[in-house]
Amino acid sequence: MRISRLLLMLCAAIGLASPVFADDGYDLWLRYRPLRGAALTQAEAHASGIVAGDQPSATLAAATGELRRGLSGLLGHPVGSSEGNGTILIGTPRSLPAIAQLRLPLGNLGSEGYLIRSVTVAGRPVTVIAANDDRGLLYGSFALLRLFQTGASLDRLDIASAPKLMLRVLNHWDNLDGHIERGYAGNSLWDWWKLPNYEDPRYTDYARANASIGINGTVLNNVNAAAASLTPDYIAKTKALADVFRPWGIKVYLSARFTAPMEIGCLKTADPLDPAVAAWWKAKADEIYQAIPDFGGFLVKANSEGQPGPQDYGRTHADGANVLADAVRPHGGIVMYRAFVYAAQDSHTVDRTKQAYESFKPLDGQFAQNVIVQVKNGPLDFQPREPVSPLIGAMPKTPLMLELQITKEYLGQATHAAYLGPLFEEVLRWDTFAKGRGTTVAKVLEGERISGIAGVANIGNDRDWSGSTFNQADWYAFGRLAWDPEASAQRIAEEWAAMTFTSDPAFVKPIVQMMMASREAAVNYMTPLGLAHIMATGHHYGPGPWVNNLARAEWNPVHYHQADAIGIGVDRTARGTDAISQYAPQIAKVLANPKTTPDSLLLWFHHVPWDYRMKSGRTLWDELALHYQAGVDQVVAMQRQWQAVKPFVDQQRFEKTEAFLAIQLHEAEWWRDACLAYFQTFSKRPLPAGVPAPAHPLSYYEALEFPYAPGH
Repeated sequence: MRISRLLLMLCAAIGLASPVFADDGYDLWLRYRPLRGAALTQAEAHASGIVAGDQPSATLAAATGELRRGLSGLLGHPVGSSEGNGTILIGTPRSLPAIAQLRLPLGNLGSEGYLIRSVTVAGRPVTVIAANDDRGLLYGSFALLRLFQTGASLDRLDIASAPKLMLRVLNHWDNLDGHIERGYAGNSLWDWWKLPNYEDPRYTDYARANASIGINGTVLNNVNAAAASLTPDYIAKTKALADVFRPWGIKVYLSARFTAPMEIGCLKTADPLDPAVAAWWKAKADEIYQAIPDFGGFLVKANSEGQPGPQDYGRTHADGANVLADAVRPHGGIVMYRAFVYAAQDSHTVDRTKQAYESFKPLDGQFAQNVIVQVKNGPLDFQPREPVSPLIGAMPKTPLMLELQITKEYLGQATHAAYLGPLFEEVLRWDTFAKGRGTTVAKVLEGERISGIAGVANIGNDRDWSGSTFNQADWYAFGRLAWDPEASAQRIAEEWAAMTFTSDPAFVKPIVQMMMASREAAVNYMTPLGLAHIMATGHHYGPGPWVNNLARAEWNPVHYHQADAIGIGVDRTARGTDAISQYAPQIAKVLANPKTTPDSLLLWFHHVPWDYRMKSGRTLWDELALHYQAGVDQVVAMQRQWQAVKPFVDQQRFEKTEAFLAIQLHEAEWWRDACLAYFQTFSKRPLPAGVPAPAHPLSYYEALEFPYAPGH
């Protein structure tokens, strides 16, 4: 027995002495591991104590509690409330007299912004976190902890920050049975069966993580909504979650099923212009707000992918949105109405990418004041790369919010390392020309009367929340870009890497390099040169460019590449579907000519001959094949980069990422081989030097089936 104890003590001592601690990923970027050396010395000098305002609230308690938690972990000892050199003062001018006396410039920070400043109070150097509202203090606390964690200088601080968008929302595609549509991180985090009587502690940690990156809203249930989510039992469950999230500045929203008045209200219709339907929605909203006074409102998916909607009754999307908006307006609620719509088609020639614009542009100005139309980043469906939706910037009388997908439905799902920061940044920096040159998507969003951005969450009940360590970076990047849509994806990656692993530049530099190249690698081995939606149908796992057996044309991958003996790609110019006419003239002019269309979108807008000469001087066929090979080579490079940083990473996370990169390489080769084998049946050309022949005949790849793929 003594020997066993000695061995345990020895093992514990070895673990404590090691610079790399075991980590299962649960703590995300809020690890607060002990600082060392100069970083610790600096931190000690700037965190001798915490003095908070004397008007306590649940949000201020959350802010100060997080400061104490974070600093205690970073310093290796508790932080008290003493006043002296290095004290942190946190409060509003109303709650802390010392901050009122400083007369800080808080006027432009609104209710969520914060100021962090190094000042002198009573002859002592201190750091101030000041705001107009306790929510700003919460965000400011996380911002100061971020500085400590990343090793930033803590001297002469003068940081003023306020969110540029009002609504910064996660959309959970979670069903009431615990399954997540397109979810690749396990089942739902919400245990509806045990709510409201048991509130899992993870709910608080979920809220903490979101608050740390400025997310202020969450839609709890799938856009393919179940009417039961609006019943009294589920309203009580939603209230329990709202109560947990409230101190962390997070409002809850619910996806509303359009036919709920019929399914749970016993009405014979859901016609939005029927007075009985309007009365039902008003009564339902009153019921929800009675339980949850700060309920955010509804998210709606209607008349898309088989969901019911106003068009079932000959009404418009504006009619459908407005009946819900009228119900929540007296309570200060909003309706987020999705523009992702594509209805049944009688013709196989209709271009699905045009439908959102055609459906919503004519309705500009017809939506209620508290409706915001939620538009996917591209006109198709969260592809590895798409042009930006032409609807963004095209509805000046209607607030629009951007919808991004954090869960990687089309980007390798849970296992592929494909940092989405560059994708988000690419979208936000796209110039719409809506008000002339320089009207980027970010500027359009920031200028809306109700401004917002939504991200389809990648969060489940896996221990590491997102299915892999590097998927966490996408959640983090979404929140940071929601706060500031003009921020740098690379700078965000540097923050995340420093907080999630170590701030040592010998680790951060190569890992950020790997992250920044990873999304382009996925585009290369999946859908290079503007190809899109050639994934296997249904589960969207793996390649399926040959699929052409489904009833609706727009469900078949062949519809999206149109490969033939002449070439490949979809003609969306005036000679084809004319989708380019939906863009501003400055953009349409560039896209009309394959010579001026960026190579990255060439096959999205043009049907290009196999022997077409690319900007590189190579033929299209050779360029396509070499892009597929480049994607594989980039994954190999990522493996080398990961191996090189092994000394900086704990064994658990290192080995999991190592295994996932091996999966990614195998699947990148699968994508390359399957797609080139198929497209070669049309091109009839040899593969260029440097691109190996597919490992199997095309029939092998066509025969693969995955009926139980996750998220299906």
